[in-house]
Amino acid sequence: GHWEASLQEVLESENRASGNSVCPHAGVCGGCLYQGIPYETQLNWKEAQVRELLEPVLGNDLPMLPILGSPVPEEYRNKMEFSFGDQVKGGPLTLGLHERGSFYNIVPILDCKIVDSDYRAILWATMQFFRERGVLYVHKKTHEGFLRHLLLRKSSFSGEVLVCLVTSSEPYDLCEYRDYLLKLLLSGRITGILHVINDSPADVVQADEVRILYGRDHIEENLLGLRFKITPFSFFQTNSEGAEVLYSVVRDYIGDISGMTVFDLYSGTGTIAQILAPCARHVTGVEI
Repeated sequence: GHWEASLQEVLESENRASGNSVCPHAGVCGGCLYQGIPYETQLNWKEAQVRELLEPVLGNDLPMLPILGSPVPEEYRNKMEFSFGDQVKGGPLTLGLHERGSFYNIVPILDCKIVDSDYRAILWATMQFFRERGVLYVHKKTHEGFLRHLLLRKSSFSGEVLVCLVTSSEPYDLCEYRDYLLKLLLSGRITGILHVINDSPADVVQADEVRILYGRDHIEENLLGLRFKITPFSFFQTNSEGAEVLYSVVRDYIGDISGMTVFDLYSGTGTIAQILAPCARHVTGVEI
């Protein structure tokens, strides 16, 4: 019971961002919905959406504190998954995110505002490397080709970068690609390059086999004095500094748990469990 509209033109608006903070891919890329809106306005909208969901169930007098924004609203992502493809049918190889509303077209988001310069440099270098060598991406209908996805993870605090190239099992020597990446000038440092083989017909990032081309298969991230080992497919909050705010609130709200047992359900890498562990008698994290 709803209609969906496509924005054609903005004539006048009180809620449009301007200047360098506006992403040039906004409206085309399918990654972000609100990039053209000032961050404070985004927070107000999100708070209103939460109220709209909760008040029919819990009543209009719901005690709700103001929403807490991220300390880093731009260039905050510590994980991104990019797809290989083309922007137009039969066009040159591209690497980026899906065009909004399109199953096939890939937008090369070389000026993306939610990742830092290292992501953009590796994205550009990878696209140029395979484009120059005429390497084909895996076609969604025929399932023929080699390149599928590029998964990047970067520690916000240590600057460690993990590069995961996801391909089909078609034979291809990636030593030159590995050496090409290691020559890039980055603000952080590449601590691992992985070759992830995936022959699944589904367009998802998963692994049939993982081969280490360089370094190790994880990065380390620091949160609230704890050190976490994060592998390519670990669940971890994608905004590390925002996660510190979130987990600090959880720790404050839970109160005195000394002598108590805490269960962290759907615990992922166990971040909340480990942050609460010093305060509780015992903590158990439950995952798959």
